[in-house]
Amino acid sequence: MAAKKSAKGIKRAKKSTAQPRAKAATKAPHDVRFPGESAAYRRARNALLDAESGLRRQIETVAALRRRLPVGGAVPEDYVFSEGGLDLSDMSASHPVRLSELFDKDASLVIYSFMYGPAMAAPCPSCTAMLDSLNGAAPHITHRVNLAVVAKSPIQRIREFARSRGWRHLRLLSSAENSYNRDYHGETADGEQVPNLNVFVRRGDRVHHAFATELLFSPAEKGMDHRHVDMIWPLWNLFDFTPEGRGTSWYPKLAYGN
Repeated sequence: MAAKKSAKGIKRAKKSTAQPRAKAATKAPHDVRFPGESAAYRRARNALLDAESGLRRQIETVAALRRRLPVGGAVPEDYVFSEGGLDLSDMSASHPVRLSELFDKDASLVIYSFMYGPAMAAPCPSCTAMLDSLNGAAPHITHRVNLAVVAKSPIQRIREFARSRGWRHLRLLSSAENSYNRDYHGETADGEQVPNLNVFVRRGDRVHHAFATELLFSPAEKGMDHRHVDMIWPLWNLFDFTPEGRGTSWYPKLAYGN
């Protein structure tokens, strides 16, 4: 009996004197370093890098879910818009174009509803800032998909503003004479303009709705706006790279003083 107790005591002693197993060191994801960075900075940056990698995976997960959406409803009519063309030298130029005719290539059609209604003294500054960027990207975008921007104002008014901004690559449409904005939630029942983005696809001889930026209509989380088109808007994404962040009180303007 005493021998058994002694053996148990030896085992306990071995456990108490054994050195604790060292935790495996976290392997840095890369060996790039910057001048003067501290060990504390690198530890925090590596943790942030893990979060960024997770965000990248999540973005692709959401994009894959979006691609797997069933086809949406067929459009109720082949809307007729007014279009003036990309040449902004002649403000009087305009012609009708149907929704089905906006498919210049066999690919999706992206339409952004620009907040510039006939009762508005000036366009929405945030829409304008986003379209400033989209104008530059449009030649690349339209190499792969169809793109158009629609507003409720008359086409001449839209084109005059486009000329003042130097928009030379955006296909601009007026929905002044149709119900597109109302039907696809670029306008409220009382005529207030809404900055929505819709995607359409053509299936045979029918055009179907495919996707809308519905985060705009969902409750925003505390401390955030809706961010429904942030993925195509470089402005906010660039600010998110900085220590200042995007903030909560700064918004784009149509012009800035010195």
